[in-house]
Amino acid sequence: MKTIVKLSCLFVIVMMTSCVKRGDYIYLQDMDDKLEYPVVQKYETVIQRDDKLSIKVGCKSPELALAFNIFGESGYSVSSDGSISANNTNMSADSRVSGYTVGVDGNITFPMLGVLHVEGLTRKQLVDLITQKIVDLELLKDPIVIVEFLNLKISVLGEVGRIGTISLQGDRFTLLDAIAACGDLTNNARLDRIGVIREYGDSRRIYWNDIRSKDIFLSPTFYLQQNDIIYVEPTGKKVTQENRNNLFMIQSLFGFVTSTLSLILLFNKL
Repeated sequence: MKTIVKLSCLFVIVMMTSCVKRGDYIYLQDMDDKLEYPVVQKYETVIQRDDKLSIKVGCKSPELALAFNIFGESGYSVSSDGSISANNTNMSADSRVSGYTVGVDGNITFPMLGVLHVEGLTRKQLVDLITQKIVDLELLKDPIVIVEFLNLKISVLGEVGRIGTISLQGDRFTLLDAIAACGDLTNNARLDRIGVIREYGDSRRIYWNDIRSKDIFLSPTFYLQQNDIIYVEPTGKKVTQENRNNLFMIQSLFGFVTSTLSLILLFNKL
């Protein structure tokens, strides 16, 4: 009887501890809290084909910049008597989100300046390009140019809490940010096989990342770009919810049997 009890207890312990190895689910395991790790990457989003850009041009005299803002983004209009007034209330929702779509040739057509090749430029580089052209052509004296991305997004698939598309706000968005935004990884995720599929012109490439290591900060895909696809690979033995329920019932049953046998042994000693 004692042997049966010992074997039952051992079985329950093994079943409970073999479900999840907590050591496999610790991020950045090799980071030392006594050390400092320098930030070696400075990242800016690079303009790609099919990006939609909001480009606003302003100056000290708003009416002079109207010709550069074909979508009404300047927020001003000129009435018949020549007065300037704000037009935000008259703008439709579609006009507020309108922008310049980068063509397959990497170009946009900008008012007064014509065709501009913008693919491969950062936001700051495009601001400098437009500003310099306006000044060189003596169209405005002190132009103020603002460039924003309107359709930055990434997709997340695989072993995460919520699969789907994430809209990016700002240029700096990391792989860890994406994992947090989609509800963290599941218990079935492989922390050493988190892929990022990235487009380069007419080709694609996948990078595999291991977020158990601090080396993730050195990955070329730690800072995400628009249209990246993140895929979290499952473990070799994926446990379904039904299997978890069955496992819980087995553990409960063996726990009941063990407790019963223990009580029987106790009463036999009395």
